[in-house]
Amino acid sequence: MGFWPFKKKVDTLRAAGLLDGFTDWHSHILPGVDDGIPDMEKSLEVLAAYEDLGVKRVWLTPHIMEDFPNETSFLRERFNELLLEYNGNIELRLASENMLDSLFEDRLEKNDFLPIGDEGNHLLVETSYFSPPMNFDELIDDIKHLGYYPVLAHPERYRYMKEEDYEKLKLRGVLFQTNMMSLVGMYGDTARKKAEWMLKKGMINLTGSDLHRLSATQRNLDESPRNRESLDQLLSVAKNPAL
Repeated sequence: MGFWPFKKKVDTLRAAGLLDGFTDWHSHILPGVDDGIPDMEKSLEVLAAYEDLGVKRVWLTPHIMEDFPNETSFLRERFNELLLEYNGNIELRLASENMLDSLFEDRLEKNDFLPIGDEGNHLLVETSYFSPPMNFDELIDDIKHLGYYPVLAHPERYRYMKEEDYEKLKLRGVLFQTNMMSLVGMYGDTARKKAEWMLKKGMINLTGSDLHRLSATQRNLDESPRNRESLDQLLSVAKNPAL
């Protein structure tokens, strides 16, 4: 099974160079650690497809949350196992996607994180899709006090957020990482419209696939002209990241 549903679409993407030089800032390709890719064989398959499409670098960002209380030491071990198996030319880097829950507060006390970015001073975080943590503002301050710049994963997917919420977060120095598949309707029309609005406002700093399953990406790939212009813009952000 390939990354895209049909070879024609792979050829189209390759010929267009859409993902040539692309950095995927958010993925769940590290095998067997969360609700993402379940085993080494499938992880290598995804990476092979990425190579075919010209992807340059992939940040592996497994969940750290109450449902998946991964220890950073365990994730580093699993990452090293992947490095031993993978012999391709994509640069692989390890970070994590951190849910702002009670487990995160425990990690704050220990400063036990896998930051993202070459300087190691950005932290990829997420919240529930339906409601923010009650101490959201305080947690943002705590992250910054530890010397990290907070990067909010897929802000377009948070149903509770309105335009003024995004503007407030940007004023507080929060960076936004948008999922590229939001622009092709993978998460519904509301998420697509929010992503397009943030793109027009210049609010998006990073992009990524947030890939969990090959089949989910396959079902939602849409190369309609309406989305192609926005996708081009978003991928240009990916090639010129703000970190």
